[in-house]
Amino acid sequence: DNKEIVNKIVNLRIEKAKLMGYDTYADFVLEETMAKTPKAVYDLLNTIWSYALPQAKKEAAELQAIIDREGGNFKLESWDWWYYAEKLRKEKYALNETEIKPYFKMENVREGIFTVANKLYGLNFKKIDHIPVYNPEVETYEVTDADGSFLAVFYTDYFPRPGKSGGAWMSTFREQWVENEIDIRPLVYNVANFTRPTEQLPSLLTLDEVETMFHEFGHALHGMLSKVNYKGVSCTNVYRDFVELPSQINEHWAFHPEVLKLYAKHYQTGEVIPDSLIEKITNAAYFNQGFMTTELVAAALLDMDWHTQTKQQSFDVREFEKESMKKIGLIQEIIPRYRSTYFTHIFSGGYSAGYYSYLWSEVLDADAFQPFVERGIFDQETAQSFRENILSKGGSDEPMNLYIRYRGAEPNPIYMLKNRGFVK
Repeated sequence: DNKEIVNKIVNLRIEKAKLMGYDTYADFVLEETMAKTPKAVYDLLNTIWSYALPQAKKEAAELQAIIDREGGNFKLESWDWWYYAEKLRKEKYALNETEIKPYFKMENVREGIFTVANKLYGLNFKKIDHIPVYNPEVETYEVTDADGSFLAVFYTDYFPRPGKSGGAWMSTFREQWVENEIDIRPLVYNVANFTRPTEQLPSLLTLDEVETMFHEFGHALHGMLSKVNYKGVSCTNVYRDFVELPSQINEHWAFHPEVLKLYAKHYQTGEVIPDSLIEKITNAAYFNQGFMTTELVAAALLDMDWHTQTKQQSFDVREFEKESMKKIGLIQEIIPRYRSTYFTHIFSGGYSAGYYSYLWSEVLDADAFQPFVERGIFDQETAQSFRENILSKGGSDEPMNLYIRYRGAEPNPIYMLKNRGFVK
C-alpha cells in the first residue's frame, strides 16, 4: 500500500519548495524547462483537454454501439475499452499487420532513414567494419557532411539477445565539444529490440517498430549534428520538455507517402508499397486518439495537481484523485493512465511536475513540422534552419529562444490537434 509513501513524498516536496523560496514544488521544477510556470502547463493541458474529451465521448458511444449490437446488455466500462476498440479498429480500418510487415524489412527502413537525412541535411552514411564493437551484431557507420567532412560514428544495435535491456534508446560513447580549437566529434548509438530475423524471414518490422527507429534516429541526429563548445550543453543535454523535439519531428517522415515510396518495398518482390496500404496507414493514425489523449492528459493533470499543493497535510490519496478527475469531467469509461500509487514517473522516475512534457513535445514537433508541410517535406531552407537553430545548438541557449529563431514564433498547439484528428 503506497498511499502513505505518496503522502510523505508530496509533503517533503512541499517542504523542499518552501525552503528554496518557491510557492510550490511545480514552480521549483519548472523553472528549468521550456514551460517555466505551472500556469503555462495548465493552459496547455486544458486546451488539449477541451478537444480530447468530446472525441473520447464519441469513441465511447461507438464502442457502446458495438456492445448493444452484439446483445451485450451492459454499459461500457474502462476495462472493456481495448477489447471493443480492437473490434472497431478492424471494422473501420481493416489494417492487418501481416499484410503490411513485408514492406518494412529492417535494412530497407534503415536505408530510408539514411535517405531522409541525406535529402534534408546532406548527410552520408558509409558502413565501416574496422571499429571495435561490444557485440558482433552491432553495425557501425561513418557519418560525413555534404562537403565530405567527418561528423560522427553511428552505431546500431537493433535486435534482442539474452542479457540485453528491453526498449529502445539513443546515447553516446563520446559527446561533442571543442578543445584547444579542435572540434571533438561524437560517437552516437541507437539501441532497440526489433523483430529478430529467422532462417526463413528477414527482420520485418511492425509499424510501431518503424516509428521507433525513426524516433531514436531523431535523437541520434541531435547528437551527430551538435556544434557547441562545451560538453555539458552538447548533443541531447537539454531541458526535459525540449529533448523529444528532434526525435518526434523525425517520426513525421516515417509514414509520409512520399517517403514510403522511397523505402517501403516488399522484401520478396521489391514492389513499392501500394497506395491502398498507405491510405490505411494514414487513416489508422486517427484511431482511438480521443481515448489515448484523454488518459494521458488526465495523468498529466493529476501530476500537476499533486505538485501545485501549497500546504503540508495528510492527503486522502483516493479522494484526491477522485476530486482531481471530477474537476475536469473525466468520463467513467476512461481512467487516468496511472493511479497515484503506481505513478512511478512522477514519484520515483524524474517526471514530477513533468508528465506534461510528452504532450508539450508533441505540440513542438507538430508545429515545427508545419513549414515542411507548407513548403515541401525536403525543403532545404527549412531543413537548414532546423539544423542550425535546433539540432546543432544542444542546450547552449534557452530552448524557447532557439525555437523562435527556427520558427519565428512560439509553438501553436493547433497542429498537434490536427495530427490527432481533433481539428480539420
